[in-house]
Amino acid sequence: MNIAILDDYADVVRKLDCFHLMADQSVTTYTDCVSDLDVLADRLQDVEAIVLLRERTPIGEALLQRLPKLKLISQNGHVPHIDLAACTRHGVLVSATLTSRPSYAAAELTWGLMIAALRHIPFEVEALKQGRWQSTIGRGLRGRTLGILGYGRIGKVIAGYARAFEMPVLVWGREGSRIAAEADGLAMASDRADFFRRCDVISLHLRLNDDTRGAVTAGDLALMKPTSLLVNTSRAELIAPGALVAALKAGRPGMAAVDVLDHEPVFGAADPLLSLPNAVCTPHIGYVEIDNHEIAYGNAFRQILAFEAGEPIAVHNPEVLRTPRA
Repeated sequence: MNIAILDDYADVVRKLDCFHLMADQSVTTYTDCVSDLDVLADRLQDVEAIVLLRERTPIGEALLQRLPKLKLISQNGHVPHIDLAACTRHGVLVSATLTSRPSYAAAELTWGLMIAALRHIPFEVEALKQGRWQSTIGRGLRGRTLGILGYGRIGKVIAGYARAFEMPVLVWGREGSRIAAEADGLAMASDRADFFRRCDVISLHLRLNDDTRGAVTAGDLALMKPTSLLVNTSRAELIAPGALVAALKAGRPGMAAVDVLDHEPVFGAADPLLSLPNAVCTPHIGYVEIDNHEIAYGNAFRQILAFEAGEPIAVHNPEVLRTPRA
């Protein structure tokens, strides 16, 4: 098959062990980020299968109608960025493996960001390079209260890390989160305001949907301590637009550490968070880790081989199998 792998920013896919699965295929890898519809349509006009990495490139009607040879979109994980109805209309099968395994890579980065922000590690690294010694003083984690907003798969892993660091944990979220947290012996905040007031560190672990978009408000952030830290490795859209920048400028919370930004990818200082001294920002690397890539691309490649063998797997729009594209 003629296959295109999009948005391989680090040019790493060809070096993965799982890439051998594509040995008999014609594969083109693109390492840049392209949002221009004309450029994408030109690149992909002869492609039969597209491999995506999560939401880096959305696929909708406007692009699909210009790709007459496309038969398959393959990736790992959820597909909110793919218009399934449009794919079905155009006879394009969508295969995407869903897993119950938590993203340990994202959880580990979350914990790394907490330590980096509270101990001012990025600042101290740069200061040392510039000839300054011990420019600031930070705070440790032991004994400080960690708030977990959304006690799901990753939230549970974070709670385990907190126990190792001797941090008391406070949970808030929907009923399912509260029931799961109580079953694990964790404390619940008495109410939402109590959660934001009491926690020294708050980590967001909600899935983005219509109900959670903008769920963390300016009012929530204003309740946080001036010494507290907000960590977001989930989605930027969980926080009301502009609320985090305004809150950091006002000093509540005192710091933020984020792996997600309002518009991605970001080049230069286009996001106002990047110019704030009390924000530590990374370029959405929570899931960008070698083992995660082996799993994600391995699943995508096996889906392609299954499709080629006439036995597609992890199908999200099975209607296409009944009315395939001519």
